[in-house]
Amino acid sequence: MALTLTACAGNEAPRPAFDVAPYVHKGHVVDCEAFKAQADAQAVLRADPLDPNALDRDGDGIACPNLPEPTDKRPVRRDFMTDVDGAPIAEPLKPPPSPSSSPPSP
Repeated sequence: MALTLTACAGNEAPRPAFDVAPYVHKGHVVDCEAFKAQADAQAVLRADPLDPNALDRDGDGIACPNLPEPTDKRPVRRDFMTDVDGAPIAEPLKPPPSPSSSPPSP
């Protein structure tokens, strides 16, 4: 099964679908320089917002902003943090209680 996303803007004819399958759920396999257009990199980020390829280094939801047109500047929602390799950083919502903060026993 191949994943493809199409992009179009305004009244223009839709672009041919960009096949994101070779780039998603495989870990770090590509960098921004591998894409001909920003919209293609954005399609990969949209398909895998964990971003193991580090296409969105500043975390603003826009992949490879310096690539040429066509572009897709609609941000991808990324409600988690990643380290420099794009791996998710999972932190507990609140730290476990420390022994000193336990209520005194009767």
